[in-house]
Amino acid sequence: MSDEFRRSILNRLPPMAPTKAPWATADDDEEDDEEELADGVGDLVSPSSRSAAPAAFAPLSASEFFEQALEVTPDDSDATFRAYLTEPHPKSGKGTYVLAHHGGGASALSFAALARDVTARSSGELGFFAFDARGHGKTRVGGEEKRGADLALDVLVADFIAVVRHVFPDPKAAPSFLLLGHSMGAAPILSAAPLLQKLGYTVCGVAVLDVVEGTAIEALPLMKGIISKRPSSFTSVSNAIAWHLNSGSIRNATSARVSVPSYVVSEAPGAGVDSKQVWRTDLLSTEPFWEGWYTGLSERFVTARCARLLVLAGQERLDRDLMVGQMQGKFQLEVMQDVGHYLHEDDPDTLATTLVAFWRRNTQVLVLPPKIGAARPVEVKQVGEA
Repeated sequence: MSDEFRRSILNRLPPMAPTKAPWATADDDEEDDEEELADGVGDLVSPSSRSAAPAAFAPLSASEFFEQALEVTPDDSDATFRAYLTEPHPKSGKGTYVLAHHGGGASALSFAALARDVTARSSGELGFFAFDARGHGKTRVGGEEKRGADLALDVLVADFIAVVRHVFPDPKAAPSFLLLGHSMGAAPILSAAPLLQKLGYTVCGVAVLDVVEGTAIEALPLMKGIISKRPSSFTSVSNAIAWHLNSGSIRNATSARVSVPSYVVSEAPGAGVDSKQVWRTDLLSTEPFWEGWYTGLSERFVTARCARLLVLAGQERLDRDLMVGQMQGKFQLEVMQDVGHYLHEDDPDTLATTLVAFWRRNTQVLVLPPKIGAARPVEVKQVGEA
């Protein structure tokens, strides 16, 4: 739930003053890669800055947050997905990956700061994997520039499962997964969880960041107005970073400096980070899919056959399914303070601490005292509800 939605729906504040309304659809050509202070595919190595931006708003490389960048082209897919990962280094077993799906208009790099903090907080035991959805970041889809990105829920779910199966082809040998979805990204991870389990993968938990079905659907009529109030372009990548920080859209400069460059693209392909930038994702064109993302979200969350975590940015009204589920103890609810909608960017350290504790609590091995006459303790592995 965005800050504007929360204020408008819960507090009934007057709308913000409008700015320019037009939006442009970005050309998703990879030719601009070398000019974006981005990363190559493979092991990530930090390049020297090519931008003349002030240090406070200079882009950061993904190499400071992830170990590797990948291009993933699943069989029978029309897309080549850009992905980023840091491998887990478990003390025993096959390890666990946080599999993250970003929200609308964002990218995998919105999780960059969180991924680094999860690695640190778990002492490397938790890995992290995130990819750019179609129509976002550096993922390329054939013909997309002509017809627009198809972000229907079933397409997002199919993409998520296809990427997982391509990167982790053998369910028996694969690590366990903690699925993490922010805003729009909650829909595909909740729908994919039971499908992955049927395929033989171990899903130890699902975590949803700052989205409640009832409030989100109630806010949909305001979506167009809120989108149109954002600037249509920026003079440079550093200017886009500055706008996100100055407007409060993102409150953490480190995260904004690595994520925002992937949210925009040069209006002239190959022109570089100091040229005019437009939004990479045309959110207005995704309007036909908005209701589908959120309808049934709460029911899928509370009925997931694994541990469940809901993290919200400030107090928010829960819908009926979530209220009942909370009273029945079906999920863990955490409310973060002093953060906005991009809570995983605003305070990645606090969220990382919450995620690691949630993972440990729901995957720990308990050693019970021996029964009378038993020769040794009995180990009981808990993988279940929070």
